[in-house]
Amino acid sequence: MFTRLYVKIHGLVQGVGMRYFIATEARRIGVDGYVRNLRDGTVECVAHGKRDDVDALLDAIRTRSPGDVERVETQRLESETTEYHGFEVRF
Repeated sequence: MFTRLYVKIHGLVQGVGMRYFIATEARRIGVDGYVRNLRDGTVECVAHGKRDDVDALLDAIRTRSPGDVERVETQRLESETTEYHGFEVRF
């Protein structure tokens, strides 16, 4: 069983390397999905993979990410398949 995690990161998170940090961590851990900036100043991430791997990425976002993270919203869905192959930075 896999987990798909939707993450919305609030704070000073654009223009500080957040997307590239998340992409690097996701690829290192082996999580698929994407990350992108949203017009409201937040960063959105969708991560898909084994539950422990997705949780490791979330922990990295919360504790080691660049910028000033004020709040992290998450929504988790269990999933058997994925539409993602690799992890990309979207624009």
